[in-house]
Amino acid sequence: METNEISFETLPKAVAHLVNEVAAIKLLVEKGQISVAPQKRIPIGIEEASRTIGKAKPTIYALVRKRLLPCYKTGKKLYFFEDELLGWIAQGKKKTLLEIESEVEADYKKHFRGTRR
Repeated sequence: METNEISFETLPKAVAHLVNEVAAIKLLVEKGQISVAPQKRIPIGIEEASRTIGKAKPTIYALVRKRLLPCYKTGKKLYFFEDELLGWIAQGKKKTLLEIESEVEADYKKHFRGTRR
């Protein structure tokens, strides 16, 4: 399918074509015939780190000083990697009530599965 314009009538055919193309690419990747290059990690400075995690610069300096925030230092300059900052945020995730209940239920079943009262 070589057409750049897709009309309402040709939409199902275009979607089917894309599905086939994605399946073919997936098959090539799985067979190892083409490799997916890892993304280059580019360090960011404190300004962008501040925007990424939504904290003020003094707060970031305090977290770095307490060794709570992952960072790198060259000379007097701090560097961060966005994926590490997002991972740091994810570590502070609060569990939902549903997650807590399911954990308690699983733990209860694990410890008391054969016990009857």
